Amino acid sequence: MTLKRQLFIASLLMLIIPWAGLQFVLELDTALRQQAATGLEQQAGKLANLIDNQASVLDRQPAPGPVTYAPTLNRPLNLDGFGYDWPDYDEEHDHQPWQGTASLPGDGTLNWRVAVQGGNLYLLVRIYNRRQHIYDPSRPGRPFDELQIFLEQEQGVIERRLPSTGRGNVNALIPGLDGERDYRIRGKWESASNDGHQLELLLPRPDQGAVFGFRLTGPKNIGTDQAGEANPVLYEYTHSRLISRIASLEQTLEQLIAPGQNAWILEPEGWVIARQTQPPTREIPDFDSLTPVQILERISLNGLRALVRAYQPDPVLIRDQARQFAPGDLPSQGLVRHDNGDLYLLATERLANGRTLVLEESLDQMLTLSGSTLGSVIARSSLLLVGLMLVLLGYASWLSWRITRLQRAVSASIDEDGRLLRTLPPVKAKDELGDLSRQFTHLTERLHGYTHYLESFSQRLSHELKTPIAVVRSSLENLSQSTREEDRDNYLARAKAATDRLSQILHGMSEAARLEQSLDHAEKEAFDLADVCAQTTQAYQSLAPDFRVCYQGPQEGVRYNGSPELLVQLLDKLVDNARDFTPESGLIEVSLRRDGKYLLLSVFNEGSALPEELAKDIFSPFVSVRSSSHEGHLGQGLLIARLIAEHHGGRIQAANENGGVRFTVALPES
Repeated sequence: MTLKRQLFIASLLMLIIPWAGLQFVLELDTALRQQAATGLEQQAGKLANLIDNQASVLDRQPAPGPVTYAPTLNRPLNLDGFGYDWPDYDEEHDHQPWQGTASLPGDGTLNWRVAVQGGNLYLLVRIYNRRQHIYDPSRPGRPFDELQIFLEQEQGVIERRLPSTGRGNVNALIPGLDGERDYRIRGKWESASNDGHQLELLLPRPDQGAVFGFRLTGPKNIGTDQAGEANPVLYEYTHSRLISRIASLEQTLEQLIAPGQNAWILEPEGWVIARQTQPPTREIPDFDSLTPVQILERISLNGLRALVRAYQPDPVLIRDQARQFAPGDLPSQGLVRHDNGDLYLLATERLANGRTLVLEESLDQMLTLSGSTLGSVIARSSLLLVGLMLVLLGYASWLSWRITRLQRAVSASIDEDGRLLRTLPPVKAKDELGDLSRQFTHLTERLHGYTHYLESFSQRLSHELKTPIAVVRSSLENLSQSTREEDRDNYLARAKAATDRLSQILHGMSEAARLEQSLDHAEKEAFDLADVCAQTTQAYQSLAPDFRVCYQGPQEGVRYNGSPELLVQLLDKLVDNARDFTPESGLIEVSLRRDGKYLLLSVFNEGSALPEELAKDIFSPFVSVRSSSHEGHLGQGLLIARLIAEHHGGRIQAANENGGVRFTVALPES
């Protein structure tokens, strides 16, 4: 699995935080809904007591019987007889939402509707497919159409007669008073389509619950125009209680409910007699004033609200703008949804005289109070986590790209045979990957050096073996052809010398190999390096009286942690190498001194200078600058010295100095 996928999977674990926050919000929402439902029921009970005590209009017991519900208008109507400004009128199809429809003799039809506004009651009556019979005062016995209105309230029964006068204003006559008019009643007759006519009327608004009715009289026979015939009743609508919304009751509700709440009062039949709404106190900021972060926060908060709603119980759909509710339309309590999709908690409470108080509280308001702050925190944390995931994925992609680039560079630098084709490009990064790249660079350089060492080793070994093998071969060939005993002894001596040379080569190689193996098991100890150097130098002087061998440095007190045997062997190799290049009576000097954190152990010898091109290669196997007179040396001594120095964590180097050569070993102080 790639690093990018691993970091992606690890970053997914960070989603546990918003998930846990969502679970907390859901639990908080459930607890708050339960608490809000309990509080809403208690508030509904208190409101019911206050309304029963304050609303005197509810003291009367509603009378049984049919009901005429008059919707409440927002503004007065223009009494022009047409009715175009009535609410919900469809002008394109000339359609009114009629409340009542009746058939008249001769295929006629009568439609009507009522409404209230302030202290006024409006009545709209339309008659289709019936010719209007107009009242003629000069011929009072002639049949005519007449609309009779009845209102029955506590003050008594009010009856008014409105004879048809054709197009124009109505005359509301008071029966029994010889044509006296009631000027509080105003309206107009107007012709209508389909051979009909229409009446738009304004009356004083009666008391709540007053019995309302009207009847239409006129000749049944459309062609009747004879005087003396009585006007029969063509249609009658009576004995109906007039119900409408009560403004004083709605004002009382407005003072009692809180923001985000709705309150209704229903008649026993379910008719709405009061409706009041307090909008939630939720400020909607200007979109242009929001920052991008705030816009994302709003989107996240809306998503949180949608999730909360998805986990809520299924609400009951109610028609919140309905004028009447059937007994099964409203639950006694619980979660409801309006036509516009808003969610509310609902509680009902019985009022006096069989009426019902319905109280609602917006869930948006509750979520605003309970979840907006926490929701904002969760929304911000979710956005932050998403941003962190993107940063992690981008960082993983960047790391993956760097690792892939390093991998390709390493693969391209070495061929299938292990040879270095090119060096790695330099890296300036200071992090771990930069260090790894530099380590790879160093590794390839060392690999190149080791490959070169192996290649040169085989060449040098081949060169060293070629001469003695050639001598053995030629001696054996000559020996087989020689007849003189003296020549045969000479050839045998040459072959023996060549085999001795091969033995020395193999011994030198095995010595270096044994040393490399023994270094892994060599134990280090604390000893006085100065004392070892001083005593060893004295031994060298006694073994080489033809040279001036001396020691420069402290005689004692230089404590060092290492292998004294190996360091003595290192000095043996360096001094033995120095004797081969030092003239008779020449100086060989062993010195020891401190330089910072290192101890510098060096061997100087007078004599010929070291070629500059061999300053580094001289510590490789089979490298020697000796003349042919020193045939017994194979160039393994300095290799062994280098191995011992590296075993102690040091380094060795050679340099020309004052007519001679100095080999210096830098040993780190432990």
